[in-house]
Amino acid sequence: MTTDDLWEFALVCYGRPGVEPACLQLQDGGADVCLMLCGLWLEARRVDCDAERLAALTALAGPWQAEVVTPLRRLRRHWRQPASSDPALAKLRSEVKALELAAERELLSRLQARCLDWPAAAAPAPWLEALAPDQPQPLRVLREAALSR
Repeated sequence: MTTDDLWEFALVCYGRPGVEPACLQLQDGGADVCLMLCGLWLEARRVDCDAERLAALTALAGPWQAEVVTPLRRLRRHWRQPASSDPALAKLRSEVKALELAAERELLSRLQARCLDWPAAAAPAPWLEALAPDQPQPLRVLREAALSR
């Protein structure tokens, strides 16, 4: 699967069997799932991973995750149980979830803008292991999802 649009790639990939739990496992292990999906997209486009590119994407994603996405996610998760018995809070939680998704979409857009002009390589180095070196099982699931038609 290849596409020039990272958001479209992420949606298709995330909808494939096993990808959501793999992404949640990566997230719980401290990985930035948006950055992981960007790395997977770059692998699918055969873009080489090097220290400079990795640093550029990490520097872009880190502050956005810390200042925008993570606080929204924390609030949404914190409200999970109380919202189950409070319809007004459930509605607000749903709105926070939509904001979280919009924040992730914006991050993917920023990541795409940063690396869209990086050329393909003959034998590119993998991105996923550079982004989450200690989690081989979820990385395998992500790669399989990206390679399936």
